[in-house]
Amino acid sequence: MEPQTLHWAARRYLTARYQELRTEHGRLPNGGREADGYHATTEAKRIFPRYRVVEAMLMEVERLDPDRLPGADVVADALLTAAELAESPFVEPPYDEVEARAAADERRLFADMVRDWAERPDLRADPLPYRRVLTPEESSGWRASLSRRWGVRDFSWHPMLGGAVPGDVLILTPEALSEGDGVDQVRRVLREMGRARVAELREGYGPDYLMDVELLVPRYSYGLEGFWLDEHHDWIAYASHEETVAFGGVLAVRLAATWPEVDSWRWPGWPTLGHQ
Repeated sequence: MEPQTLHWAARRYLTARYQELRTEHGRLPNGGREADGYHATTEAKRIFPRYRVVEAMLMEVERLDPDRLPGADVVADALLTAAELAESPFVEPPYDEVEARAAADERRLFADMVRDWAERPDLRADPLPYRRVLTPEESSGWRASLSRRWGVRDFSWHPMLGGAVPGDVLILTPEALSEGDGVDQVRRVLREMGRARVAELREGYGPDYLMDVELLVPRYSYGLEGFWLDEHHDWIAYASHEETVAFGGVLAVRLAATWPEVDSWRWPGWPTLGHQ
C-alpha cells in the first residue's frame, strides 16, 4: 500500500464525517439547546463532541506533508496517534459522561477505520489536493511577510486601515465570493499566473495551512478573518468581519481587468481600481 493512499483515505473519511455530524447537529430543534437557550440537550451532547474531535483529528492528520510521507506503517501509526491524542482549541473537556462517551466513541471509530485500511494492501482512495497545517515557524514567517510587505496591522488590512488609498486594491462585498463566481475567478487568475499553492492564515487560535490553489476559498468563515498569499508575495486577499473581501497587488489588478462582472460586486465604500 502506498502511504499517500492511506493519507487520502483518512482525510476523506474525516472531512466527510465532520460534515455529516455538523449537518446532524444543525437539524436539532432550537440549535441543540434546552429551553433556557444556554444548556445543550442530551441529543446535542451526543453529537457536538464528536465533530470537535473529528476536526482535531483531521488537523493532526494534515500536519503530515503529503509530499514527504514516510512509509505506510509509519503513517498508520501517526493516524492511530491522532485518533488517541488529537487535541485542539476546539476540543473542550467533557462536562459529563454523555459528552465523554461520545468523544471517546468517535476516536474509536476512526482508529478502527485506520486498522482496517492498514490491513488492506489493495486499498484504494481517490487523490485529494494538497493541504497541510503549517508549523508554528512557518506561520510566523508568513505573518511577518503580511506586516512587512502589505502593512497588515493587528491582523487587519484595507478598508479598515487609515491613510492614502492604495492604487492596487480591489474591495468587494462578501456576496461576490458566496453568491457570485468570485472563488472561481480568483482561482482562475492565480492558475493563469502559474501559482500552484497558497498559504491561508486565520486569526485567533485556528491552524494555518498551505494548500493547492483549487482549495482556496477567500471568505470570512466560522467567525475568523483570513489572509491568503503565496511565496511570491505580490498579491494578497483579506476577508474581514466588516462584510468586505479585499484583494491587493497583481491579483487585484488582473481581477479588475478580466472579470466581466466585477463591477457588480464592488464594495460601495471603496473607489474604483485605477480611478482613485
